[in-house]
Amino acid sequence: MWIKKKEIEQLSEFVKGYSSGEELDIRVNKEGSFNILKNDIYALVNTKNEQIKAVEAERDSLSDYMADISHQLKTPITSMMIMADLLEEAEPEKQEEFIHNIQVSLNKMEWLVGALLKMAKLDAHAIDFIKNDIRTSELLEAVKPSVEILLDIHNLTIELKQDCIIHCDKRWTTEALTNIIKNAIEYSPDGSVIEIDSGENPMYSWISVKDSGMGMDKTEYAALFKRFENSTNENGVGIGMPLALSILKGQGGDIDVDFGGRGEGTTFILKFFK
Repeated sequence: MWIKKKEIEQLSEFVKGYSSGEELDIRVNKEGSFNILKNDIYALVNTKNEQIKAVEAERDSLSDYMADISHQLKTPITSMMIMADLLEEAEPEKQEEFIHNIQVSLNKMEWLVGALLKMAKLDAHAIDFIKNDIRTSELLEAVKPSVEILLDIHNLTIELKQDCIIHCDKRWTTEALTNIIKNAIEYSPDGSVIEIDSGENPMYSWISVKDSGMGMDKTEYAALFKRFENSTNENGVGIGMPLALSILKGQGGDIDVDFGGRGEGTTFILKFFK
């Protein structure tokens, strides 16, 4: 095989350029072993570049994630420190208020840390989902203890239109469904009904959760499943909905949203693919 000096120099320049971060294209359409080698090297370099970019993107994402966690933990900690400093010299009535507020902050932190640990396990694919055939009504019974106080406070009721067998991990699906229903409670008018439905088709089984709130626009929808972004009140941390989505995706499922526009309410559809 005769290789021209110019071709060797070109290949050498490409390797040097890659080492210094330059992007060069040495692909050729001509036949010959050396040209095949050049194309193979180019493909290999491109693959490595994509891998490097993916690692850098993951690193940046992790950095942002840690900054968000720090912010979410810093707020209640700072609040508790201030109240603790004021507690000793406060009037008895104020002391009770401070103690109550400290307890609320501790509960919020406990939930946040627990949710973050679950999210980390899901991100690391460290959870073995144990799937069984579970009825929607059985899942709702498992959700009930976590939401019944909120339902009573807002005079809300949950109605199951149709029961269905869902092949899923009961424990983790209960977690996801609880977060979806809590979101529906937050946006539902007092005295209204949250409708639960379920069914199946040849592709998947599904559970839907429909509230009668004000619905959402495209901007709110875009932020809905982004961590720490969908927080509309002072007690929210914007992680419940992303956690629900991660749980569904971990089981090979997904969550769709029918948000119809303002005043139309919102319907969340949990899909469990067969």
